[in-house]
Amino acid sequence: MGEHDDKTEAYRERIWQELRKVARPDSRFHWDFSSFITDFEGSDVCAERLFDLVAQFAGDGRRIFVTPDNCLEDFRARLIMESRPFVMTTYGIVRGFYELDPAKVPPGAARHAATLDGFDRYATPVTLRELQAGDPFGLLVTGGSAVSRNGVRFGKGHGYFDFEYAVLSELGLVDNATTIADVVHDCQYVDDHLDAEAHDVPVDWIVTPSSVRAVDGPPRTPGHVFWELVPGTEFEHLHVTAELRDITKPTPHA
Repeated sequence: MGEHDDKTEAYRERIWQELRKVARPDSRFHWDFSSFITDFEGSDVCAERLFDLVAQFAGDGRRIFVTPDNCLEDFRARLIMESRPFVMTTYGIVRGFYELDPAKVPPGAARHAATLDGFDRYATPVTLRELQAGDPFGLLVTGGSAVSRNGVRFGKGHGYFDFEYAVLSELGLVDNATTIADVVHDCQYVDDHLDAEAHDVPVDWIVTPSSVRAVDGPPRTPGHVFWELVPGTEFEHLHVTAELRDITKPTPHA
């Protein structure tokens, strides 16, 4: 284990201990923070803060992408109540991308539709080609296990959001105008500069119950799937992976 790994492991252990004080356990994973992005006290405040970013970055027809993390349930409910469609993946990207049109959610059902079970009921699956035919994304919102002051997310280790961003980038659906917001509890913020791996996607904004921080960092480079790293990972046999390969006809990156 290198110096970077030692540092992030120390932060991870400290943060997960602190999370036990403010987190809401998951019915499937309980307190196993390595398996899910937990909800926490104050996530409803984060949802309100996020709407300032929605107004700023998701106008002029640009779409919103939201991850299926527990801490974003209030934000998803608010989007539905405000009649803002959004795209989301299923857990682990196993069933790919779905789009939720609030017009299809019955009155009074927004809170349920914002849950994973409700989303399954009211959202519509979309293929990558259907996604590609639509407008680019103005705002991507994800939860996180931990994030550094320079916008590097770490902690859980699966890399689902990094892969989702890479897919959207390969499809030409994110660009220099796309903004990424990471939602965490204050105890998950690390006031330190951490080096990013080649496949890591630094975020632009860090939203906590107490603040909204703009990340001061270099412009984000275009994302791409590192196809040579896919074999042997949880992404290898996803339908999304096969569909993207068919669309892009990739060659391995150096």
